[in-house]
Amino acid sequence: MSHRLIRTVLLAALTLLSATVVFAQPPQPSPDHPFIRNDDFLVIAHRGGAGLRPENTLAAFEHAVELGVDVLEMDVFSTADGVLVTIHDDTVDRTTDGTGRVQDFTFAELQTLDAGYTWPTIRETDGEAGTYRGQGITIPALEEVFETFPDTLMSIEIKQREPSIVAPLCDLIREHDLAAWVVIGSFHEDAMAEFRAACPEVPTSGVESEISSFFTANLLGGTDDYTPISRAFQLPEYFGELPLVTPSFVRNANRRGIGVYVWTINEPETMAELIDIGVNGIITDYPDELLALVPR
Repeated sequence: MSHRLIRTVLLAALTLLSATVVFAQPPQPSPDHPFIRNDDFLVIAHRGGAGLRPENTLAAFEHAVELGVDVLEMDVFSTADGVLVTIHDDTVDRTTDGTGRVQDFTFAELQTLDAGYTWPTIRETDGEAGTYRGQGITIPALEEVFETFPDTLMSIEIKQREPSIVAPLCDLIREHDLAAWVVIGSFHEDAMAEFRAACPEVPTSGVESEISSFFTANLLGGTDDYTPISRAFQLPEYFGELPLVTPSFVRNANRRGIGVYVWTINEPETMAELIDIGVNGIITDYPDELLALVPR
């Protein structure tokens, strides 16, 4: 083989290798995703608006959408037969007429429970106990939520740690082409690491250690050197008595391309204060009260 031919073959191989490396890069969340753009204030209905309807149910989600919220927030567990469902607790005791661990029920068994049985559970003034009993309200499958609200932003919290639900959650998001409509969060850092590896095209919320690192960097004036892993911080207003959400925290997070969304804010006075600070969104059980403060 001539030197010229060898050189040609090597150049072709290097070109192919370079192209392979480029195309092998993992996908990234779209820069147009509302949780990344941070140009619109987001009204986020916590568990679908738990102060207004039985939480994490289609009844709550439908009511929130009718009100005009921007985002439905929900929690996810898996049933014994592998169906992802929206429920906050690891048991059905608090929100239904049943008892037991969610993971010990099949989906069909969960459907026999009344998910409106104990509402209200936030404030006694929300409504008379038993208002939604016997109305056919059940614990929905996440897929049903996706199919019912395909054009509504969703913030989904991975509640279950073992066994992992990352793979089925990622698959379901891809199956319904919802990477541009969801953001994923969890208090379980191992679950978040697994999800980011499995579904890199879906934006995620910062875990506690990431928020703590940024908070410390902000106090020390070093946020310019902070490289964000997540594109959203969903966090409480305070950690104990320590205020987390300050004007400089919000301003510097936004400068680094991170949206700041505060939970769970139910008093209009606090909502107004946070809006004045410049947060990118508020997570609330009472989206009707928040919507009254936000011009549309």
